[in-house]
Amino acid sequence: MIPLEHFCLLSAFLFCAGIYGALTRRNAIGILISIELILNAANINLVAFNKYLGTNDGLGQAPTVPSGQVFALFVVAIAAAASVVGLVLIIAIYRHAKSLFTEGFHLMKE
Repeated sequence: MIPLEHFCLLSAFLFCAGIYGALTRRNAIGILISIELILNAANINLVAFNKYLGTNDGLGQAPTVPSGQVFALFVVAIAAAASVVGLVLIIAIYRHAKSLFTEGFHLMKE
């Protein structure tokens, strides 16, 4: 049985890696991937806390109501929609600016 703390540490590592990637990447696609890492860290937390705290005994038995998994599915669906919108915006900006680097995104100034 894997303790809850291990899932929390994994989630914290993914979250920190996603924040670091979103703040330091110069490529727009890399920023989108980093945001997906952040959302996946949240999904790990949702499912892990539902598994360990969704039962009355707290021993990691099967939860009575799978609300963490349902919320994780909603997060995945919203992340997929956000990725599609983000990629469409990146394609539109690339057609205009001919670059995927974020320093060249000055569309509001023109």
